[in-house]
Amino acid sequence: MSQDSEHNLTIPQHTHTPRTDIAPEAIKDIAGALTALLADVFALYIKTKNFHWHMSGPHFRDYHLLLDEHGDQLFAMTDDIAERARKIGGTTIRSVGHIARVKRIADNDAEYVTPKDMLSELWEDNKALVLSMRAVHNVCDEGGDVGTASLLENWIDETQRRAWFLFETART
Repeated sequence: MSQDSEHNLTIPQHTHTPRTDIAPEAIKDIAGALTALLADVFALYIKTKNFHWHMSGPHFRDYHLLLDEHGDQLFAMTDDIAERARKIGGTTIRSVGHIARVKRIADNDAEYVTPKDMLSELWEDNKALVLSMRAVHNVCDEGGDVGTASLLENWIDETQRRAWFLFETART
């Protein structure tokens, strides 16, 4: 640690990468956490679109449009997550196989799923995604990555909103 006497600040001394002031070990941890998060977001995107495409029943139009909107939100997150990992000097997913190995959101390949079950399953998955994002936020806090933490806070809010809509829509 060194002292900035003019501003009375203690400045931590550690090795930085050429891209950022984040320590190399923190970059590794944050990029790894972002990679797992990105895999989950892609998995949830595909599941949301699967249910969007296979929706049926008397509320078809409303549910179909809701899931289309949710899919758009999820897909919009993917590039920002991947680019954030790269921006800080890490790497991220490279293939569909990589996503399959890392994701924690379960697939649903069932021939038929009731609309209520679709909404309930997506509600649970969005809640799980919030928990994953909170865990990544903690890794960012530990590594001093305010930029990624800030993005996560917005994504957490969006995901909580999706979960709320799914919960309220699926209520009987």
